[in-house]
Amino acid sequence: MARTDAPAGADPGDPPAQTAPPTPPHTTTSAAPYLRWLAVMAAAYAITHHTGVALAWLGSIGQTRWADWIDLLTPYAVLLPAAAALHRGQAARHHWALYLAGALTYVEGHGIHLSANSVGNVAPSDIAHLWDEYVGHYLWYGGVTLVFTALAAALARRPAATGVLAPALAVLTGLTYTTNALEGQTALASIAVSAAFTAWGWTTRHRLGRLLLIAFAPALLMLITYGIWHGGFPEPTELGWI
Repeated sequence: MARTDAPAGADPGDPPAQTAPPTPPHTTTSAAPYLRWLAVMAAAYAITHHTGVALAWLGSIGQTRWADWIDLLTPYAVLLPAAAALHRGQAARHHWALYLAGALTYVEGHGIHLSANSVGNVAPSDIAHLWDEYVGHYLWYGGVTLVFTALAAALARRPAATGVLAPALAVLTGLTYTTNALEGQTALASIAVSAAFTAWGWTTRHRLGRLLLIAFAPALLMLITYGIWHGGFPEPTELGWI
């Protein structure tokens, strides 16, 4: 029996014509939702981790500083965008577990630092210095390192970001990590962390992980150069730089 559904002029024995699938809309890596949240977190990290210096001009309210009160927002400003980046990047459970450990450590360290530093500004003492400069800073910066690690583990092998904003924020992140390490007296530990993130960034340099390389290779270089130049790691405030 002859086929009746073939187009005019076509051989009835020919296979039916294949319809090409619709072309998906063009998207760019820079539009990925998790990248937007990474950008927010990087900007918040750079701003809030310099609150004491940047907002010192606001002065005092009673025996406390305005900068200390504003610094209460720091954990929210940094950790919530990081969580949003993991969520939009569909992070696995073990990434969330690492983030949670980092977030708890970050919040505890920041709280210790903020309260001890505020008390120490009014009544300096060895115990306030201990909790602020050592316990507080190591927990706080250790926490942010764990958060960075969770983000890197979840996202470093995603497609590389395009444009100049992501690399610029990566440089700003590395600079902030460096200034915190020097002023927070965590330079040696931060050199080790920067070296590890630099190596990680090198292995993922063709993917999103290149941002680790852009951020932490300069941080590693700056910390080592600073230590050689000064024969140690004096705080920039001790040198009159701030």
